[in-house]
Amino acid sequence: MLFKKIREDQRGITLIELLVVITILGILATAVVTSGIMKAPGKAKVGVAMTSIQSFEASLNHYAIDVGNYPSTEEGLEALWQAPDEADGWDGPYVQKPQFIDPWKNPYIYRSPSERPGYEYEIVSMGPDGKEGTEDDITSWVEEEEMR
Repeated sequence: MLFKKIREDQRGITLIELLVVITILGILATAVVTSGIMKAPGKAKVGVAMTSIQSFEASLNHYAIDVGNYPSTEEGLEALWQAPDEADGWDGPYVQKPQFIDPWKNPYIYRSPSERPGYEYEIVSMGPDGKEGTEDDITSWVEEEEMR
């Protein structure tokens, strides 16, 4: 006999049961992929802020080579775009466009001298929460010895 008779307690799974399991797995997979995609824009914005700060650093170094010092806090990052009144040797602009706003629509904070001991200047993006001094801040500092 090629086919055995299946007893009541040995029956297999039905097509409907199989479809239910596949649907549940599909929903779970979609949830996992969606949560990863939802986090990606936040990571991308952090990357943009870090890249912008690094670009400002390079521009500030060119400025300091030409002028002899970094712009003051009052002159700010705008000194990279437009010459301050007392900036002999200014040979800018040092940035392609005067965009000093982070990806969360907050202005970058620039201080020179830095409030951190041992650093010439600081640039801060307040990060996603828009508050300075929290864990999500993106910062960069240059030690005074690097310019000497």
